[in-house]
Amino acid sequence: MASTLSDAALTVTVTENITLNGSNHGSTKQMTISGINEIQKRIMTCATGGTQIYAGGSSVSYGTFTTSDVKYVRITNLDATNYIILHLEGNSHYAQIRLDAGHIFMLTRTNGTLDNNSAVASFSAEDITRIDAMANTAAVDIEMLIASA
Repeated sequence: MASTLSDAALTVTVTENITLNGSNHGSTKQMTISGINEIQKRIMTCATGGTQIYAGGSSVSYGTFTTSDVKYVRITNLDATNYIILHLEGNSHYAQIRLDAGHIFMLTRTNGTLDNNSAVASFSAEDITRIDAMANTAAVDIEMLIASA
């Protein structure tokens, strides 16, 4: 197949606005991620029992991503009240993160980002190969954007 698709750069801008005691302490940070040629964006419902929302590995198939190609993941909790627990998993390590209603979670890579060792000097840099989302009391809608090479 001769594709006419060419790589593009993804620009991510984070703006913080806050004024304390009459002084502006906000800022805007921007990052550009080059080499993007695949995007998946979807809105889905996460159940209280948990829903797998990301699968990575060494080869791509329907619904999965080549871990080394993933350059950006954004998960937004679209609910007005309920939080979700994000479960990030590798081969032998995992982490769980609470994402409150309306909040955003971002990763700028999934390869070599996960460990459960408390000693920074012995960080094993394991790939994230699975992400699950679990709603706390009722089903929650999330928005997901994944950009890869």
